[in-house]
Amino acid sequence: MKIGVTIQATDKAMHPVEVAREAEARGFHSLYIPEHTHIPTSRRTPAPTGAETLPEEYLRSPDPYIALAAAATATESILLGTGIGLPAQHDPITFAKEIATLDWISRGRFVFGIGYGWNHEEMENHGIDVKRRRALVRETMLAMQALWANDVASFEGEFIRFEPSWQWPKPVQTPRPRVLIGGAAGPILFDHIAEYADGWMPFGGAGMAAELDRLRAVFEARGRDPESLHIAPMGILPSEEKLRYFEDLGVDEAILRIPSAGPDEVLPVLDDYIQYIDRFHD
Repeated sequence: MKIGVTIQATDKAMHPVEVAREAEARGFHSLYIPEHTHIPTSRRTPAPTGAETLPEEYLRSPDPYIALAAAATATESILLGTGIGLPAQHDPITFAKEIATLDWISRGRFVFGIGYGWNHEEMENHGIDVKRRRALVRETMLAMQALWANDVASFEGEFIRFEPSWQWPKPVQTPRPRVLIGGAAGPILFDHIAEYADGWMPFGGAGMAAELDRLRAVFEARGRDPESLHIAPMGILPSEEKLRYFEDLGVDEAILRIPSAGPDEVLPVLDDYIQYIDRFHD
């Protein structure tokens, strides 16, 4: 089981390039940062943390794709991913170019963790019908994957259409960067993982054990090898017992939470987490 880390990157916390350097130097497998284009001041949508007030970190998220490209130029081996990215909030043609360029700059180290989004106001400001966001994410991903995989690509869907077109560079990873979908277990999520993704990124990992067999069955029903399914619980506060349990379940990558803070708080946590690399990282 690989051991990665995630930080809620902000302009007040430790610089993401420095986090990437320090995580790589300590032997961590991966680094993930989240995406929010903006946060409307309205709180019609409750905070995902359950808190009455949305933590300031949500208001100060840098663009993860630019931040990860910068981190890629300062590192050699650590995987760099979004945890999570919001494809529905992007134009699919320009976003396909952006992701392919990031994978090219990182020499094939980008991991595309995605989700459907939780903040209704944020999505509505992008013109998204919140009730149909899952269908929009699916179509966005299929359209981008067509551009990545084909010398000449076209797409004709409900939300997205483009005529036969060229687009380079292609991602270094073929046919695409690894795609992990975050979210709670359910038939739509599992069907989407099996159709256009490579794995599941459950948040915290609670209740995961009961769902893995069902997800693997859906994956196999699509003609895909369930052994290739990548399971990567996100935002874990680790313990020996918890990680041993994940390892026994067949988790591929445990992504540990580090604080959204300065180096004086982040570096001691990274140092403490080295123990889990030594025990679990294969």
